[in-house]
Amino acid sequence: MDRIDRRILSILQEDCTVPVAEIGRRVGLSTTPCWRRIQKMEEDGVITGRVALLDPAKVNAKVTAFVAITTNQHTEDWLKKFADVIRDFPEVVEFYRMAGQVDYLLRVTVPDIGAYDAFYKRLIAKIDITDVSTTFAMEQIKYTTELPLSYVVPEKPKAD
Repeated sequence: MDRIDRRILSILQEDCTVPVAEIGRRVGLSTTPCWRRIQKMEEDGVITGRVALLDPAKVNAKVTAFVAITTNQHTEDWLKKFADVIRDFPEVVEFYRMAGQVDYLLRVTVPDIGAYDAFYKRLIAKIDITDVSTTFAMEQIKYTTELPLSYVVPEKPKAD
C-alpha cells in the first residue's frame, strides 16, 4: 500500500459516495487506475464494506450504554455460546473480548433507559454472567469510523 492508496482510503473513509473519477482527480490518477486500486483493496480485504452512517436520534437509538461483563466461565464453548447470544441482539453495535478486570465490553444503543432494562433482562435470561456493570454516555464528544492511516506500513519498492 503506497501513499496514493492511503489517500484513496482517506477519501473513502470520509465519504464513500465520492465518484471514482473525483477520487482519481484528487489523488492524481485517471478513473480506471483509481478504480483498479479500489478493487484491489476490496479483494485484499482492506476495504471490508461501504455503509451509510445514521443519526442515532433520528432512528430512536439516542442512548448509548457501555456494558462491562465479567464471568467465571472461560471456556471456548461458553465464549461461542455467548457470542451467538450477543449476535441476536441488534442493540449491541460493538462487542469486544477484553484483557484486564473486564472480560467483555459491549456498546449498546437503545431509545431510553426502559429499553436498556428490557435488553438487560433478555440478556441475563439467555446466558449466565458473573457481573454486569453499565455506564451511560451523557454526551458524545468525538465519534468517527475513520481509522488512522499514518500507521500503514508502506510497500517496499520492488527490485528490478
